[in-house]
Amino acid sequence: MTMQPEPGQADVPLVSVDLPATEEEAPVLNVDTEALLERLEEEDGLGRRTWVIAEGYIPSESTGPAPAMTSHETACILNTGERAAEIEITLYFSDREPAGPYRVRVEARRTLHLRFNDFESPEPVPRDTDYASVFRSNVPVVIQHTRLDSRQPPHALLSTVAWNE
Repeated sequence: MTMQPEPGQADVPLVSVDLPATEEEAPVLNVDTEALLERLEEEDGLGRRTWVIAEGYIPSESTGPAPAMTSHETACILNTGERAAEIEITLYFSDREPAGPYRVRVEARRTLHLRFNDFESPEPVPRDTDYASVFRSNVPVVIQHTRLDSRQPPHALLSTVAWNE
């Protein structure tokens, strides 16, 4: 079957496809989906390409020896794939335009514990300010969020898995 454009439509090349008349005439593809998924997982790795940490806050005060007990936010990034992960991070705020992108690289089959306190370019992460972060990677990764709040001697540590798409 060949279709022609309607009068007034741009000249767009159209495709002619002959479909089987019945389901019995349709070709059968024998695909081992488990093997295919395992192969893709080995090549690309576990995880997703987009991650969101909707809650972020770095206290300006800390108690205890630095740097171990300095209040901080951390993104723990795992790359199980065969290629390096090139990741861009954008920070969103309640009262100003976003900051970023911050760029990091996680080599193949490696992990990186990335402290937001250490971000410098394009700008440091402001202290005592609510923010959220979006991570976009060229390959699937897994991201976990951790915060150490050491403003008071009984320190608080929390950890969550980020939302992924």
